[in-house]
Amino acid sequence: QADVGSGSLGCCGWLIVILSGLFVFSLFPFTIWFCIKIVQEYERAVIFRLGRITDRKAKGPGIFFVLPCTDSFVKVDLRTVSFDIPPQEILTKDSVTVCVDGVVYFRVSDPISSVANVSNADFSTRLLAQTTLRNVLGTKNLAELLSDREGISHSMQASLDEATDPWGIKVERVEIKDVKLPHQLQRAMAAEAEATREARAKVIAAEGEMNASRALKEASLVIAESPSGLQLRYLQTLTTIAAEKNSTIIFPLPMDVISHFMKK
Repeated sequence: QADVGSGSLGCCGWLIVILSGLFVFSLFPFTIWFCIKIVQEYERAVIFRLGRITDRKAKGPGIFFVLPCTDSFVKVDLRTVSFDIPPQEILTKDSVTVCVDGVVYFRVSDPISSVANVSNADFSTRLLAQTTLRNVLGTKNLAELLSDREGISHSMQASLDEATDPWGIKVERVEIKDVKLPHQLQRAMAAEAEATREARAKVIAAEGEMNASRALKEASLVIAESPSGLQLRYLQTLTTIAAEKNSTIIFPLPMDVISHFMKK
C-alpha cells in the first residue's frame, strides 16, 4: 500500500510551498477563487502537494482549500456502483460448456487507497470479476451450478472482496444472472426428465394396483365368511347399474336358489 504522508517535502519543496502561500496572500481577492474547492456529500477529495498525499484522510464533503500552484486533487465517488459481467464461456468440472453472466455491486471504502494503489479501480474490479467468475465456476459441476447459485455468489463475493481490499474497494454483492446451456444439452436433459417422470408414474401405478389387489383380497375374505353379504353386494351393484338409462342388466342368481327349483 502507499506510504501516505511519510517523508518530507525537502528544502526546495518547502520553499515552493512558502512562495505559493505568499503569492496567494498577496493577490488575495483574486486567488481565493482558485483556492476554494467544493465536493458533494457522496464525494471525497484526495489532495496531492508536490506529488505527495497531504493527509491520511480524504477531504470533504463541503468546502476545502488548496494552494493553486503546488496542490492538485482527485475526486472519488463513494456511491455504490453496479456493472454486468459479460457472458463467459465456462467449462465446468464435469466437462460441460455453459455461458454464464452476472452482476457485481461495489463501492469505494478507502478513497486514498483507490487513488494511490491502483491506476483505475473501477476498470480493475471489472476485469477481476470476470476472472473470478471463471475460476469459481470451473470448480463446480453442472448440477451445483444450477442448484447452488446463492453459494456460488457468496464465494465470488468473498474472493473479490479479499482481492480488492488493497485497492480500497468493498464488494457488497455478487449475483449470477443467467446460465445458458447448449441446445443439445437442453434436449437431452428434457428427455431425461420426461423418462424419469414416466418411470415414476409407472411405479406409482404399480403400487396402486398392488394396494387395490390387497384390498380386494381382504374384501373377498369378508364376503366369503357371510353368504348374505354377497347377495347385498349384488343388490348394491344392481342399484348402481339401474341409475343409467337404456341399460341391459344381467343379474346373477346363486346356485342354491336354482337347485331348489330343480328339485321340484
